[in-house]
Amino acid sequence: MAGAQSGIDSAGVGNAGRVSGAVPDSMFTYYFRLGLRSLQRNVILTALMIAAIGVGIGACTTALTVFRAMSGDPIPQKSSQLYVPQIDNWGPDKHSGGSPDHLEPQLSYIDVVGFMKAHAAKRQTGMYATLQTLRPADPKQKPTKVFVRAAYTDFFPMFDVPFKYGRAWSTADDDNRAPVVVLSHEMNEKLFGGADSVGKTIRLDNQPYTVNGVLEEWKLLPRFYDLNIRPFGDGDSIFMPFTRAIEKQMGNVGSTQCNGDVDPGWEGRLRSDCIWLQFWVELPTEAEAQQYRAFLNNYAAEQQRLGRFHWPPHTQLRDVKEWLRYRHIVPSEVRILILVSFGFLLVCLMNAMGLMLAKIMGRASDIGVRRALGASRRAIFAQCLVETGVVGLAGGILGLGLTAAGLLAARTLLTKEFVSLAHLDMTDTVIAVLLAVGATVLAGLYPTWRAAHVQPAWQLKAQ
Repeated sequence: MAGAQSGIDSAGVGNAGRVSGAVPDSMFTYYFRLGLRSLQRNVILTALMIAAIGVGIGACTTALTVFRAMSGDPIPQKSSQLYVPQIDNWGPDKHSGGSPDHLEPQLSYIDVVGFMKAHAAKRQTGMYATLQTLRPADPKQKPTKVFVRAAYTDFFPMFDVPFKYGRAWSTADDDNRAPVVVLSHEMNEKLFGGADSVGKTIRLDNQPYTVNGVLEEWKLLPRFYDLNIRPFGDGDSIFMPFTRAIEKQMGNVGSTQCNGDVDPGWEGRLRSDCIWLQFWVELPTEAEAQQYRAFLNNYAAEQQRLGRFHWPPHTQLRDVKEWLRYRHIVPSEVRILILVSFGFLLVCLMNAMGLMLAKIMGRASDIGVRRALGASRRAIFAQCLVETGVVGLAGGILGLGLTAAGLLAARTLLTKEFVSLAHLDMTDTVIAVLLAVGATVLAGLYPTWRAAHVQPAWQLKAQ
């Protein structure tokens, strides 16, 4: 019976041996069926191979998933049009040393107001985050602290913020310091059950604010426009005019750095060179970006002539991707984790290669018979390579399961701001399967080559 089965298989392989070039679809299907059948032979070796590949792929894909989410482009449709300007308003001898180019990531209130008045960009906004006490209309609900983003109305079209109800406030509202707000989708769900709340009133620190709009679900990862506060965590809950927040002396959340003594009080901060604000501009073309660079240099030169700066102009303009690289948004520990996970995958593949070699060479007599019946080395090589790919596919499926389990475990170990990164999407699934099959086929090249070079005469003589 075994001889008859061997004859059937060898006939198919003999036909494949007479075909040059790529393996035809019919032969590939035949080899694939043989690969599935081979999984049932020597179940222990097969299980060990799949386990080795699955564990390696699981560890590697888990690290890749987190890395890809952290290093991805948060706004690909506009990342080349959004820029953050920097200006040296401390001088080369007083910078904090946090960057090699002696520039700080934030701006002073003086410079933000100067940039806004210049209107040198298509859209522009100064901004900062503040923490305010929200007092719900329902007395049964307790007051809570919420993050409020103080910004200009250009914030919303600049960052393609989607609205569900209403709209952003107007430029006149910015000028008039209007008591209006825009609610995030989550905050509107919490306060009004998801209903249209435009025109209704909320209270922040006992001050009434009219709801002007409600956002759709919107999340940027990382939140590149302000990397000082939870760049991978929950987004801003409420948005209000920058001018209103300044008028009400709403302090910022995040870092505030000063290069010397500052006059006391809120007005003292506004007149100082303390840096605590973010500023972004939209420049749709490279020509506009070059013009804005010239504007920055001219502005710094003007400040020098006015006696505020005592050093040559030093400015920089970076788009979103450049900004994320500049701020080292991906921690070095994650990059090291990637290297370690690929090293672990390599170890797993080396073990799998040894097991493949043992399994394939254990079938040397069968391969020798096929070679004697006319199967070419190319046919044997193709058949064994497809079988190896089947093992890789099985290992990839196991690896996906282990990746899902690893990400689930990561969600319990990571801090809250990183939890949103620990999820598996279609891209990660495709990467895992392709990586498993490709890596396994590469690891199986040597065992497959050994199988293709089995000497049929020796095997027949041994039998």
